[in-house]
Amino acid sequence: MKTFRAFGPTIGKGKLSRKFINTINSQIDKSIITKKNDYSPKLASQIKNELKISTSFIKKNLSKELIKNIKSYLKVSKIEKIKEIKIINLWVVKQLKNEYNPIHYHNGQLSGVGYLKIPKNMNQNKSIKNKKIKTNGTIDFINGQRNFLCESIYNLNPKVGDLLLFPNYLMHTAYPFNIDAERRSFSFNVRILFKK
Repeated sequence: MKTFRAFGPTIGKGKLSRKFINTINSQIDKSIITKKNDYSPKLASQIKNELKISTSFIKKNLSKELIKNIKSYLKVSKIEKIKEIKIINLWVVKQLKNEYNPIHYHNGQLSGVGYLKIPKNMNQNKSIKNKKIKTNGTIDFINGQRNFLCESIYNLNPKVGDLLLFPNYLMHTAYPFNIDAERRSFSFNVRILFKK
């Protein structure tokens, strides 16, 4: 787990195992969105297909790897006396052409996003050529305000297998892209209980 402070809050960046990616992608590929598992109405996004993952599936297939990464992130951040790390919720975002996630923050104490599928040429903007910053499909983290020698936005171009961990209050946004493809990620929130 690498950590960096683009401005104030620590962001952790780890890698998901191929087994983890295949397990969750396989589950999503065979899932059908129903009223019970449709998570879109509960989220800030402008994305149609967001599926809540069941607690039993998380415990059986995902929590071990996620908690290992969270512990590493907390250790580097010098957070100690942890009694329990609890994944509150986890959902998959199937972002399609022109969909996006507006600036928002999460519940819990920690949040994370992992990348499962990234479209080829997602960053290309057909209508604007020679742009230095290609934001199509990227994620921005936002904190504070722009000052002399201090940026308030950190842009990250995700790759399949990237796992990003950050404090729940760190605002972020996922930009739309304009190609016919799916950018698949999952997000989750964590509550930490400390020893007394």
